[in-house]
Amino acid sequence: MQRDLCVQRYQQAAAVLPVRLRKLALELPDAAQALAEEIRLRAGRPLAVLLPEGETELEGTVEPEELETLCDLATEFSRYAAAETLRDGFVPVRGGFRVGFCGTAIIKDGYNTGLKQFSSAVIRISREHRQAAEQVARQLFLDGEVASTLILSPPGGGKTTLLRDLVRRLSDGVEGYGPRRISLIDERGEVAVCFHGRPQMDVGRHTDVLDGCPKASGIPMVLRAMNPQIIAVDEITLQQDLQAAVMAAGCGVRLLATIHAGSVAELQEKPLYRALLAERVFRLAACIQRTPEGRSVHLEELP
Repeated sequence: MQRDLCVQRYQQAAAVLPVRLRKLALELPDAAQALAEEIRLRAGRPLAVLLPEGETELEGTVEPEELETLCDLATEFSRYAAAETLRDGFVPVRGGFRVGFCGTAIIKDGYNTGLKQFSSAVIRISREHRQAAEQVARQLFLDGEVASTLILSPPGGGKTTLLRDLVRRLSDGVEGYGPRRISLIDERGEVAVCFHGRPQMDVGRHTDVLDGCPKASGIPMVLRAMNPQIIAVDEITLQQDLQAAVMAAGCGVRLLATIHAGSVAELQEKPLYRALLAERVFRLAACIQRTPEGRSVHLEELP
């Protein structure tokens, strides 16, 4: 059943492609479709699909005109309506997908205002793994309340997938514990994948989504406006993000956040995150590891 759903998601993502490239993408065997993470297009190069072991090139060469057509299909032939996110290099697509673009930046008064002459694109195949947090969610409760937790893995390790499922489970209520009010700061639109204000992914019944807003601005916004018990954010990368997280913790709000790091030891080697650990905002780390059998998660108490 899970494999069938993964194949279905791949085929839904491929439906965004221009007709010729769509046919090529659908020639990929079902076993590979079920594992595919991205469909990548580069002008003058073969269409490629990203699998766990790396990119697989398909037959045929991507033409520049097909990248333009992809943008029209992704924006439902309304680039003007998608101008705000397209300026940042991506377009959210109905069904819970996101198309990223590279090309020539349009610079005005020193700021990027859009893209033209597309050179490449990537369709991210977001999937809901509703068992991702099954063994983890209840373990986050210490002394009867959710402990602020960092989710760690190298890039592509499944941090966003785990964060999404943790948000859903905690929002709906974990066995023995009631539902929590969660504010999700979805800066890059990859967790809830909102389309016209509606999350395309299930992030729970008691979750409020602030889409497309920088974390440093979004955290104080939801603190003032939404009265959250938990704030969830994806990919802390800036000093301002850390400062906002410290402020939220000082208000008694618990936090869920992801960071690129293979382990707690690696996290401690990075000056930015050493400061975060020194503030003792987070009590637990959920470390994702890839094994031949798949991904596994183990919890560690942070120093």
